[in-house]
Amino acid sequence: MRLHVADEITPIWRMTEEALGELGVPPPFWAFAWAGGQAVARYILDHPQTVAGKRVLDVATGGGIVAIAAAKAGGTVTANDIDLFCEAAVALNAEANGVAVEFLAGDLLNDPPPAADVIVVGDLAYEKPMAARIRAWLAAAHAAGSTVLIGDPHRTYFTTEGLLKLAEYGVPTTRELEDFAIKRTGVWTFAD
Repeated sequence: MRLHVADEITPIWRMTEEALGELGVPPPFWAFAWAGGQAVARYILDHPQTVAGKRVLDVATGGGIVAIAAAKAGGTVTANDIDLFCEAAVALNAEANGVAVEFLAGDLLNDPPPAADVIVVGDLAYEKPMAARIRAWLAAAHAAGSTVLIGDPHRTYFTTEGLLKLAEYGVPTTRELEDFAIKRTGVWTFAD
């Protein structure tokens, strides 16, 4: 898989602020392949039957690593994010991999989960309020019949209660963002 990613956070962050003409914009999360996303992407590529021929929704897609893996594995994929820079990042990365990925902008967590066969998410337990919010939304998606895949490198607010670990990988990360060069990262789904 080919991805356009940043090597350092500060220069790309400054460029983002300059492009918008304002200071204090959120970090460019879309410019990196986060550990949780890398793990879910690896899992999907190792188990293409998980998404092949299915409607896949990648929530908080960032640069689109999971969405692209799902498309490469035969899924019909929609990538979602609140950061509009993600749309350009996903388009560039999808083109680099010869796949099609739709993009849906906005915060989907304010509404019931949309119809999807598979919903994927990585690295969203970085803050307590977000961890609780995404967990409740994913539980509702699971209850509505979606298969849910969650990638997480043992973030502080990630809870495994009610989840089944499908795989664990040693994921290379950048020391710009993480405390280790290799993060042990799990892929989880709801147990029932």
